[in-house]
Amino acid sequence: MSLTINTKSYTADSVSQNAVVYAGPSQTLSVKDHVLLARVQPKPTTTFSGVARTTAKLTRTATLTGALTATADAIFNVGGIWPVGMASADIDAFCADMGAWIASTEFKDIVKKLTVNK
Repeated sequence: MSLTINTKSYTADSVSQNAVVYAGPSQTLSVKDHVLLARVQPKPTTTFSGVARTTAKLTRTATLTGALTATADAIFNVGGIWPVGMASADIDAFCADMGAWIASTEFKDIVKKLTVNK
């Protein structure tokens, strides 16, 4: 089982019932390059169908310049909460909007410059 992100191939390294860790091409004992995909099943009640929760977490060891240490982990964590019964097309639109936002200059400014107020 593998996962491709851009041109990098990740191979399933650790599999459990509700999570899979994929090791990337740069993964070693001292360098992290992995993706975690996880889920939480809905827990319905008598009055609400519940929500599913998903997580995608990319972790890579980065080489630093002008910092107190030579390396540190960079982590990108994306999570979603999806009400049971949400239309597939609505989920697709939601994901497309978030993907466009993450690819935008404004989002990159938040990450690079910590700019949250325009």
